[in-house]
Amino acid sequence: MPKLNGLKGNFLYYFGIDPGVETGLALWGKVEKKFIGVGSFRIHEAMKLIEKRYDPTESESVLVRVEDARLRKWIPRMPNITGELGRREGAGSIKRDAKIWEDFLQDLGVTYELVPPKNNKTKIKAEYFKSLTGYQGETNEHSRDACMLVYGY
Repeated sequence: MPKLNGLKGNFLYYFGIDPGVETGLALWGKVEKKFIGVGSFRIHEAMKLIEKRYDPTESESVLVRVEDARLRKWIPRMPNITGELGRREGAGSIKRDAKIWEDFLQDLGVTYELVPPKNNKTKIKAEYFKSLTGYQGETNEHSRDACMLVYGY
């Protein structure tokens, strides 16, 4: 399947992926109109979960939305050179993870969309997230970021 270009489509399930050392993953069910699964995983565990849910015989069963740091147009400057260097190195690994996700999704044949970080509501606090979405399960920053990629689809 090709990349999706800004269209929601009529998918049954929507995965949100926040790449990183702790990969945030959220699964939104269109029929259920709620989160079916939310968590953070190692990258290979998250990929297995998508493979398990994806049905290649149903072309519109799954859409995966990945926050893609490669689409960031700026990197904030830090006053401390050590902090800035660490942040840039971290950004590099997240960009690499986004490329790994893109390659994986292309090989799997699932429809996906790469989302610039500025187009996702990120870094929201747990209490606000619960009041906004109604999801009462355990979350962390990574899983909440993944949720916001697919919430309400």
